[in-house]
Amino acid sequence: MRDAILVLVLGDVIFSILSVYVGFVLRFQKLFRFHELLYSEHLNIAIFSVITIFMTFFGGMYRFEYNLGKKKLIAKIAVSQAASFLALSACFYMAPILLFGRGVLFLSVVVFGTFQTLWHVLYKFCLNLPGIAKRVLILGSGPLARTIGGVIHGKSRFFVLAGYVSCTDGVTDVPQEYVIGSCDELCLVVKKVRADHIVVSLSEHRGTMPLQGMLSCKLSGIEVTDAVSFYEMMTGKLLLESIRPSSLIYCEGFKITRLNLLMKRVGDILFATLGLILTLPLFPLIGLLIKLGSRGPVFYRQMRVGQGDKKFKLYKFRTMAQDSEAATGAVWAQKNDPRITRVGAFLRKSRLDELPQLFNVLWGDISFIGPRPERPEFIEELKRVIPYYSERHVIKPGLTGWAQVKYPYGASVQDAIEKLKYDLYYLKNLSFVLDMTIILDTVKVVLLREGGR
Repeated sequence: MRDAILVLVLGDVIFSILSVYVGFVLRFQKLFRFHELLYSEHLNIAIFSVITIFMTFFGGMYRFEYNLGKKKLIAKIAVSQAASFLALSACFYMAPILLFGRGVLFLSVVVFGTFQTLWHVLYKFCLNLPGIAKRVLILGSGPLARTIGGVIHGKSRFFVLAGYVSCTDGVTDVPQEYVIGSCDELCLVVKKVRADHIVVSLSEHRGTMPLQGMLSCKLSGIEVTDAVSFYEMMTGKLLLESIRPSSLIYCEGFKITRLNLLMKRVGDILFATLGLILTLPLFPLIGLLIKLGSRGPVFYRQMRVGQGDKKFKLYKFRTMAQDSEAATGAVWAQKNDPRITRVGAFLRKSRLDELPQLFNVLWGDISFIGPRPERPEFIEELKRVIPYYSERHVIKPGLTGWAQVKYPYGASVQDAIEKLKYDLYYLKNLSFVLDMTIILDTVKVVLLREGGR
């Protein structure tokens, strides 16, 4: 799946370079030697390619779960290329020495938008060709199998559901018309539906798993994956309901080393310092707006739970009316919360209310990236009802995180369970690349209101 995304990106890179060449040809009405133009304009072409690809990513065109129609695809590409033109114009305005010839930039962007539309439509068509999109056969017909089937139906860009193989004689939890055989005839069913991938989704393994049939399929080139791993790959979160302590202990991942933590801490200090230098001039203006909007202090201090269940004071600009919880005590935040002031609503939408947390980052209470720090009153309740909830506290909480960009703001125990699935995925796959992905997704959430909140 990630290889398929890489092919899509590589195609865009090639077409972005080719678009500059076509832009020169159209502008000056003559053919150039491609290698000579590439040599003389290599820096300009590199800048063009980097910015257009970044804007394409920023527009959400490389998210594997998207299965866009042609109209939405064209609209997204048009918006991405308009943003690319503005960004490139600003870049070349600040560095005129890099500027393309007159009209070349506009023509190159238009040509790239055309090439990109044709390439993405062709790519989508090819994914649906036999042998490209993988046909998935689900081994099992219980609740776990139903969950996996729902994931494939909802994110079917690279996979199609071939059917279910039942391993019980009882009532199934999946549509009966999709059950196409029993586990005793697994190999025959695989050949019949031309399955490329088997996902083992049995709630109970003992006495029901067709080991010989699975081994034969594996040796014949059929990919075999357990449901938990497949779910994680498709959704970017862990299947909490099917996780056992042994699976966390023996699985790949969860390698949080001292070097990882040291690198995160150095990055936190550098970025927090830079962030404060750039945003401190805004503090007096924000404070004035808060004071004019409602009575009460400018800053809001609240106890939160951090790494190792250690409590600390989190600082934010106040967005709610003063003493809003005096009568009720700690309660979950909610959409269109009546306690939020008009100024506070603006600060929350723009994320300006979180700027004081840069001091928390400097002091080491939180990191830039990590699980959301929750209030102690909620933590005690969540620990009682959600397994593995304490595991999210093995690292520092963060200003933003995988759960924050993938899931809306949590306002219930069920929301906390869903966000924990993302937090555990982050802990399992902690890396510099994942952190960079979260930062870019955070920018998209703030500017485009797309994704989590």
